[in-house]
Amino acid sequence: MMFPAGSKRGFTLIEIAVVILLISIMLLVTLPRMPDSPLTDQTRKTKRWIILKVKDLKEQAVRDQKTYTLNIGLESNRLWVTSEGMAEESLQAAVDDGLELPGDLTLRDVEYPGEIKIDSGLAEIRFFPKGYSDRAIIHMDDGDRSYSFQVEPFLTTVKVYDGTIGFEK
Repeated sequence: MMFPAGSKRGFTLIEIAVVILLISIMLLVTLPRMPDSPLTDQTRKTKRWIILKVKDLKEQAVRDQKTYTLNIGLESNRLWVTSEGMAEESLQAAVDDGLELPGDLTLRDVEYPGEIKIDSGLAEIRFFPKGYSDRAIIHMDDGDRSYSFQVEPFLTTVKVYDGTIGFEK
């Protein structure tokens, strides 16, 4: 294609600004959805994992008619799921496939009603075939912040609190 003499080819400043704006919007929308992107907050990811796993375990226990256990390794800083009747090699695979808390996140303790608190070793929250679970609070620290995850026996949702909470006496 030929252009008349003296005509200028190129883009206007407004056209360039619109293209940059559209690219920025696309990146803003897609980057947080990419797994392990630099913009993914590991604390949020871990909180979401705990919330969804508790809900899933309650449903799975009813569906499969077996007891499941959410294991909380306080020294290993790891969460994993086991079920009754698992073979020994399956138990180790469950530990390996579990969630290892990243970075500064640490599991501090698990509290049960009646002033029972486990702050070392292994804590367990069981999910039963009749649709209920143990009542417990998982305490987690993220550097200078604390979070509490309250698991109620007959609710499928987990209440998440900023800070440390306990059971009323």
